[in-house]
Order: sequence, then C-alpha cells, then structure tokens
Amino acid sequence: MTHSFSDDLPELLDAVEGPMVEIRHDLHAHPELAFQEHRTTQLIRDRLVSLGWELQSCPTETGAVALLRGAKPGKRVMVRADIDGLPVVEENHLSYASVYDGVMHACGHDVHTAGLLGVADLLTRRQEELSGEFTLLFQPAEEALGGATAMINGGVLRDNPVDFVIGAHVSSLAPLGFVGTKPGVMMSEAASLSIHISGKGGHGAMASVEGNVILAVSHLAPRLGEVIDGLVFEGTNCACSAGVISAGTAMNVVPRHAVLLGTLRTFTTDQRVEALARLEGLLRELEAMFVVSCSLELMGLAPAVVNNAAVFEQVMQSAKKVVGESGFMTIPPFTPSDDVSEFMNRVPGCYMFIGGAMADGSSGMHHSPDFNVDDASCRIVAGVLAQSAVDLAQL
Repeated sequence: MTHSFSDDLPELLDAVEGPMVEIRHDLHAHPELAFQEHRTTQLIRDRLVSLGWELQSCPTETGAVALLRGAKPGKRVMVRADIDGLPVVEENHLSYASVYDGVMHACGHDVHTAGLLGVADLLTRRQEELSGEFTLLFQPAEEALGGATAMINGGVLRDNPVDFVIGAHVSSLAPLGFVGTKPGVMMSEAASLSIHISGKGGHGAMASVEGNVILAVSHLAPRLGEVIDGLVFEGTNCACSAGVISAGTAMNVVPRHAVLLGTLRTFTTDQRVEALARLEGLLRELEAMFVVSCSLELMGLAPAVVNNAAVFEQVMQSAKKVVGESGFMTIPPFTPSDDVSEFMNRVPGCYMFIGGAMADGSSGMHHSPDFNVDDASCRIVAGVLAQSAVDLAQL
C-alpha cells in the first residue's frame, strides 16, 4: 500500500526532531541582530548543503535561499523564516541561554530557523515522491522591518519565481499543539515613529515648564494611546506606544533636545492617516503647552499581513492533518506586525501562529527578557509548514 506524505510525517518528524532541537539551542545561545546574522547564516547554509539542497544567490549579505525539486511536476512553493534576534538582555537560566551580552532570541526566530531547517530535512527524505519545487528563504532583519524589502529589491522573487509563499510564527501565548490563522488581514501594519522635541534648556536649579523637553516628552509618552482611541478592526484595537526615550547628559542640566521612538500599528490606510493626524495634533498641543518645537518622522512601514483566502483554505486543511481538528482555530487579527507581508503582497500566501507555551506557564511575553517557548514547537512548526508546502505543490 502506498503511503502519503501525511501518513509518514509522524515517523519523519521523530527522525528530524532531535537535530532541530540541537540547532534551536545553538541558535538561541548565539543570537545576532538585524543584518549581522553571519554565524547564523553560515550554520544555515552548511546545513542546507549537507541535506542536498541547492543554494541560490542571496541578495543580502546574511540570510539564505535554497531550492529542492520534486520528482514530479507541480506548483512552486516558498517557505520563509526570519533569523534575527533582539537587543534584549536574557534573564532565563537555560543551559542554552544567550552567550552574547545584550542580544537575545526574544521572539522565537531561533525556532523559526530551526523549524525551516527541519522542513528541509523532511522534504529531502521524500524528494523522489514529491511534486513541484520548494524554495526555502531565510530572511534577515525582520525585527528592523527591513530584511524582506532588501531581499525583494535585490531580486529574490525575480530570480526565484514561486506560486505560493507560507510561513509561521511561534507564540508563547498559545499552547503547544495550537495552530491559528485567518483569511484576509491577520496582522497589523507597523509604522516606526521618530519624534524630536527641541527647547531652550537651561540650569536644573532654575528649570521651568517653558522650553523643558524633559517635561514635554514625559507628557507625550503616556498620551500616545489617544491617537488610536476608537480605531478598531474586526474587534481588535490599533496600538501606539513608545519604545525608546532619550534626553540629557547631566542630572543638573535641562537638555535642549529629546527623542521618542515608537511604533504605530493600524490595519487600514484610513486608520493610519487618522492616527497620524491625531499625533500631529498632539505635538502641536505640546508645542503650545511647553514652548518647544516638535517634529515627526516615519522611519519605515511594514504592510499588514494579508492571507490569501484560497491559500488559507489549503493551509487550514494541511494544519489539521498535523494537529487535528481541535488544534486548529480561525483567530481574530493581531496588532503585532511582520514584514513577511512584503512577500505576501506580491505572491499569494498564508502566515500562521503556532503555539509553543511552556506547560509550567514560564514562557514570558514576546520581546521580554524571560521569553521562552517549548522545544517541541520546532516539531509542529516543521510539520505544519512541510505538510502545507507539499499539499500546495500538488494544487
């Protein structure tokens, strides 16, 4: 009797899970920031070559692109993972905790990378039975919201044309065995905000409200929520928050300059236009209140993640083969963003969340010093992505 890929997948995952977890631990211990992922890139490329994948030209210095051709004709499927870490000091006491001070895999990209290398292993083991072509794309600099654009501007989709693109993000908030996604808009767009405030400054012993950038920026930060008040998409609120505030050089000097860096997350263009207009109004209010000057600059924009309805339907069926009917859920849109959207704006695709919460509740929030997910999430990431890729290639 002929066995399908899905029939063999549990046994195949048993064979590749150990190496995946080892790779995940190695990557977690050696995180690298956006466009600096040189060690990570070498590990990825070495592993792909050892598995028999054809390395393709990569338009960015870090990252990798690889191709595997099935034995039979079919669709061309790209599977994407992000590879960079964050400037976060890890507080987990793990045997594989980060060895680099101030850099951490605080969002699960180590799982994404290890999982995609697991996909490479799985597909290699059944290459002679597969239809279609498979392109694996390991993208740098997702956290900087620049990696996808850099790869696309460098011609990665031109040189590697595909019919579908898929990917997954592990979640510390969802239990192991959970897969969630939705058709249409699934994740918000993200605009990076840079706000500069200038005032006259002066001596700390004679500080006043007038020209005081410290008071102005302190007043601004807690009011950022006002710019998205009432802006809702399919039941999910938009978001605006500060991530960096910098000002001053001495405790007894009121500085002349302050900077606030943050993000605005909306789901539609109209919402973004409305929120930015409100933010400009808030800055004019600050100028009058504190006798300062304020300027706003958008440092970058990642589009919303929009799942193609037809690809979503196939991915949903594929995911259920791996986690069962009860493991899959159609979810509401989320305010976190991901520049996988740049690929999905050009190629029909589907992105999904895969649960990885630690059973003891110790996972921590994404981007926090105590973030962690269960090693077993690597198995589910690899299984769901591989099954989805195989099924899409047969359409």
